Amino acid sequence: MSIKINRLQHIGIPVTSLLRSEVFYQKLGFKNVMAAAFDHVDGKGKVMMMQLGNIIIELYEMPGAALEAVRQRRDGHIDHIAFDVDDIVAAWQAAKEMGLQVVETEPVFLPFWKKGCKYFNITGPDGERLEFNEIIK
Repeated sequence: MSIKINRLQHIGIPVTSLLRSEVFYQKLGFKNVMAAAFDHVDGKGKVMMMQLGNIIIELYEMPGAALEAVRQRRDGHIDHIAFDVDDIVAAWQAAKEMGLQVVETEPVFLPFWKKGCKYFNITGPDGERLEFNEIIK
């Protein structure tokens, strides 16, 4: 069994100021194509998808202590790489059958995009987080 990956879907970057980062990426030619809020144990977080051609960067601002942890980093870092899949359930089942280190107990729904999306993560050999994501059509 294998997971059918279509393309790199997005790269997720935690930021300390969503507005400041939006302005920065707009200078590079990116456009805001989706903005939403999400629940976190520390409160409401904010997310924005910035797109340039086929490249999508997910900028997200965590609430509370999680935001403070981002502020304390000396270097920025990429949080995850996301792959686009057609069928999140089939991809999740394949990942489990392949013995991959799946983080979630089932695909997770987020109210992003027009109809939402579902995702799950695996961890690679050095702890890198790889996300599989289906935008619901």
